[in-house]
Amino acid sequence: MKAEELLDLAPVVPVVVLDDPDAAVPLARALVAGGLPAIEVTLRTAGAMAAIERIAAEVPDAVVGAGTIVHPEDAERAAEAGAKFLVSPGCTDRLRAAMTATALPFLPGVSSASEAMALLEHGITAMKFFPAEPAGGAPYLKALNGPLPQISFCPTGGITQDNAARYLALPNVRCVGGTWLTPPDAVRNADWSHLENLARKAASLH
Repeated sequence: MKAEELLDLAPVVPVVVLDDPDAAVPLARALVAGGLPAIEVTLRTAGAMAAIERIAAEVPDAVVGAGTIVHPEDAERAAEAGAKFLVSPGCTDRLRAAMTATALPFLPGVSSASEAMALLEHGITAMKFFPAEPAGGAPYLKALNGPLPQISFCPTGGITQDNAARYLALPNVRCVGGTWLTPPDAVRNADWSHLENLARKAASLH
């Protein structure tokens, strides 16, 4: 799978912060059942790698990825855990090389035209735009499409059910990422039907 294909799996990629790896499998099954197969598990918790391992092993219809890749070694560890794609909040030369070395599709993070152009020089045309709302939101991405029409973005950071469609209407946005699909209370209470319903609503966005 190429990064561009990853962007077309669903209109929304759930961004998941999991403290309890035991919740990983039922959570992933709920999101997949709702029509969102691509799931980004962020490496912000001690149990994140275990969560990725469990989803990769037990939810075959899920395309599980690792987010918050900030160190080169994170990329290798995520690949070993079974991640199918990588996402970083920003990008350095060392990090780009490490993610490339895994042979996994990856979305390097950018928040400016210069950062996007630097990645474009390496043939990278699929990127994460982060933090989307603070960095200029949909108007900024719309402006980037003029000089950089060959780049496709997955904006994350401040994306909600209410503003997601505004981003998805842009020609250079193929999907968005958001945490609203896995509210902490619902995860804590194992309310998987609620997550499935949220996923179903998100999957219908255009």
